[in-house]
Amino acid sequence: MTSSGLPESLMATLPGSAYTDPGFFAQEQEHIFEAMWFCAVRSADLPGPGAFRTVQVGRESILVTRARDQPVRAFFNVCRHRGAKLCTAPSGEVKRAFQCPYHAWTYDLTGKLVAAPNLTKMPDVSRTEYGLAAVATREWLGYVWVCLAENPPPFDEVVQDVVARLGDTESIEHYGIEDLDVGRRIVYDVRANWKLIVENFMECYHCATIHPELTEVLPEFAEGYAAQFYVGHGAEFGSDVQGFTVDGSEGLDRIPGVTEDQDRRYYAVTVRPQVFINLVPDHVIFHRMFPVAVDRTIVECDWLYLKGVVESGRDVSRSVELFDRVNRQDFDACERCQPAMSSRLYAKGGVLVPSEHHIGEFHTFVQTRLGAGLPQ
Repeated sequence: MTSSGLPESLMATLPGSAYTDPGFFAQEQEHIFEAMWFCAVRSADLPGPGAFRTVQVGRESILVTRARDQPVRAFFNVCRHRGAKLCTAPSGEVKRAFQCPYHAWTYDLTGKLVAAPNLTKMPDVSRTEYGLAAVATREWLGYVWVCLAENPPPFDEVVQDVVARLGDTESIEHYGIEDLDVGRRIVYDVRANWKLIVENFMECYHCATIHPELTEVLPEFAEGYAAQFYVGHGAEFGSDVQGFTVDGSEGLDRIPGVTEDQDRRYYAVTVRPQVFINLVPDHVIFHRMFPVAVDRTIVECDWLYLKGVVESGRDVSRSVELFDRVNRQDFDACERCQPAMSSRLYAKGGVLVPSEHHIGEFHTFVQTRLGAGLPQ
């Protein structure tokens, strides 16, 4: 027995209230999603000056746009006058500026205040100081990452999650993710806490039970092999499997940078706090989670292929269908767990078996970020 009273083979999870308490979720919003680098949008979704997307990051609506000089910028989606939401649409394009629909305060693509009723009669109002409040941005792997913290942590913290899983950055660079095109995007509305989704993605103890198609393609997953626990390991395709498709049939054009060692292998990477990256020889599946409530998470999933594959209109449905099924099977499992998180039986949490012990590191991460905010 351990000091917690559990057998050596078992490890305690977080308590049930960590998945159901709105106050705890508010702490996560403040200390995790609003304090760390958060993957917001695909860079290609902002093709030119004036293109924008609004995303929910923690408790804040963030406006991400591209300026005339091409850099991507992000701002709090809040008018500096009376606090009205500046852009209410999830995406769109403006010609030169964003105008608040309430009192017509107007901001250019760099966030500067450029016009407002009677503004010329207020010469003491700084156009920069009363411009939109900027948010730190970085572009990596073809996505825009934002950080709401006043003093953002080094972006190396994001990269390090990839290094910890793959052993180096070169391994992911071989896939040229920034140069791939979105062949399909599916948005899932999952009625479950975001941590249940992360925990599910990190282990394969459930794979033989709920993922028949996936275990046909990746036979080792039928044994509950925790691939993410082993640095640099990629799950090998079955001997009679031709591609990462729903029926194991041939895939699409192999990404040129993929090495022989990476061919016919699947790599899964968790980038905290809300990104999953799935690497296979001919495409990349990129998940972004947007936790919107303690029991609800929006997951936006991109299937990324070589530009020539997408531009030619080739059929990607068999590769999309495989992981779409995996996603729906996983999310259904998470939704089955969510109601039980409030059960008196789960007040002190559940347990992790040895092939899931690495999830304990994720729980430690949450506990460390929140400190005293963790429920008992």
